[in-house]
Amino acid sequence: MGFSDGRSFNKKLSLKNICVVVTARPSYSRIKTALTAIKNHPQLNLLLVVAASALLDRYGTAVKYIEEDGFKIDAKVFNVLEGENLTAQAKTTGLGIIELASVFEQLKPDAVVTVADRFETMSTAIAASYMNLPLIHIQGGEVTGNIDEKVRHAITKLADLHLVATEKAKERVIKMGEDPNMVFNTGCPSIDLADMVLKNPKIDFDLFKQYGGVGKIKNWEQGYLVVLQHPVTTEYQKSRVQIEETLHAIYELNIPTFWFWPNVDAGSDGTSKGIRSFRENHNIDHIHFFKNMEGKDFLKLLYNSKCLIGNSSAGIRECSYLGVPVVNIGSRQSGRERGQNIVDVEHNRDKIKGAINQAISMVRKHDDIYGDGQSGDEIAQKIAQIQIGYTKRLTY
Repeated sequence: MGFSDGRSFNKKLSLKNICVVVTARPSYSRIKTALTAIKNHPQLNLLLVVAASALLDRYGTAVKYIEEDGFKIDAKVFNVLEGENLTAQAKTTGLGIIELASVFEQLKPDAVVTVADRFETMSTAIAASYMNLPLIHIQGGEVTGNIDEKVRHAITKLADLHLVATEKAKERVIKMGEDPNMVFNTGCPSIDLADMVLKNPKIDFDLFKQYGGVGKIKNWEQGYLVVLQHPVTTEYQKSRVQIEETLHAIYELNIPTFWFWPNVDAGSDGTSKGIRSFRENHNIDHIHFFKNMEGKDFLKLLYNSKCLIGNSSAGIRECSYLGVPVVNIGSRQSGRERGQNIVDVEHNRDKIKGAINQAISMVRKHDDIYGDGQSGDEIAQKIAQIQIGYTKRLTY
């Protein structure tokens, strides 16, 4: 059997051109140190594709930070459809498949890397798989309480090499029928950034000059909260009601708070409208709203806070390593491995207030469930060691 580019069926080639697709601001934080390690590895050539909400200003323009960090972007894919509902989510994924297929045809990578579990990552997995490109999946095998779990497990079945973040995730991927020789616990690259912050945790940047935002916050240096709450795609119709419970809790506590904008998930329109309406109808002088923040700066802000409130995986991953207390609201992170820093609570303003007071008084404890700060280098090494073989796709 032959191929149009002249390669034979049984020939094995060292991985060289590694195409990484970044689709959202959290995906960049999850992969940043691995991108650096791949870029610097003598056997690897990084091809970087930035797509979906990572390109959009309303979600923080993650692409700006990618470029400022010195990465060359080989292709941009604009595929997000407006609406923030289930239909827009499905169509965005479909458009992503079409556009990424063209990008892969042009770049001709030896393998494609997809990160984690956001709905847009399904586009990467399907396009690569249907084009017979070996697929490398980072952070598979985890369990959560929304559609991300379905996406994550579906990508696992499409992927050839699995670079997971925990031992339990590794066990789960193997139980799903994947080749144990192709599943490695490399930890989570976002922990690498958290490790850097532990070594230099001082807030050494001007929050407002650098990141703007909206608010009149004062005296935050004496202690503050951070809120990052996304809609839950399986509960997207409740997103406005859910965010309003958190807004009321934070408003009534009257503690200086930095609040970050949600991801582009189904229901984010309800979350955003809830925030805007609340700002218009309440005299808020202790909350400052940000769109986005560079990953390391965000972790420094977290480290120096009283606690994080919301449902971001940053509370489960980075905050466990940093020892930052977290009030985890609702079902979005249900089932995910967690450290001793988490207080779980439902969407109820009084219970959220109680959980925040409990979290503030917690003794900080460090956990390394998701890695030891060396994940980026480990990921690059594993990718460099893998061989492409057209009979078995990837071999180790």
